[in-house]
Amino acid sequence: MFLEKLIGVMVEFRSLKVVKPLKNEIKMKNNPQRNLHLLLLLLSSYCISILIFRIWFTASITYMFLVWNLILAYIPFVISSIIKTRRLKPLLFFMVFVVWLSFLPNASYIITDIFHLKQQRTIPLWFDLLLVVSFAVNGMLLFFLSINDMHTLLLTRVSRRVTWLVTVLVLFLSGFGIYLGRYLRWNSWDVISNPQLLLFDIIERIKDPLSHPRTWGVTIGFGILFLLGYLLLNVIQSNYQEKSILKR
Repeated sequence: MFLEKLIGVMVEFRSLKVVKPLKNEIKMKNNPQRNLHLLLLLLSSYCISILIFRIWFTASITYMFLVWNLILAYIPFVISSIIKTRRLKPLLFFMVFVVWLSFLPNASYIITDIFHLKQQRTIPLWFDLLLVVSFAVNGMLLFFLSINDMHTLLLTRVSRRVTWLVTVLVLFLSGFGIYLGRYLRWNSWDVISNPQLLLFDIIERIKDPLSHPRTWGVTIGFGILFLLGYLLLNVIQSNYQEKSILKR
């Protein structure tokens, strides 16, 4: 029943000629930044499209929160994309960096939305898994791309060693941010709206780490995962740049 409806929607969509067949191979201009933004837009459009289909099919907005989480995930990416094209004074750069860091965990936080997966009578579990994973992949790409932008910016201001120390710290702080958001239900806005209670929760877990094993389990576990993921992407990027130089 579900597959029949899905195929029916695809046939109707094609009959409207909304999607035109590709006559030739798509040729992207030599503009990596624009191509990156285009692919991110396509990925986000895909995520929202399958969410719209789910809403239509089930008459339920259960996973509508994923759109808000994706919007939050875009904030640090937008910030880093803007400031990497401008030369900011040290004090202003530091202020923007703090704001960026406050929103950064939102990008990786989407990966924990898999907790919401439950078997539904109205739609197969595999579809909901596809939906959540699609948004999670989108969020993680924004996460690593934004960190890479900030890493590049830091290299122009401080030494390579300091840059990597800050990057590793940011990755583990993002793991800590996931814990604060998923288990203590804090969010980025609370840094301004409720800083005292937020700070109290953070200090309490630093003062007595043995009483909060989940805090440090989540922080260290995700921190290592993010670090390995970023190192892998860094190696891939370096190899790509080397190949590009050899072709010239």
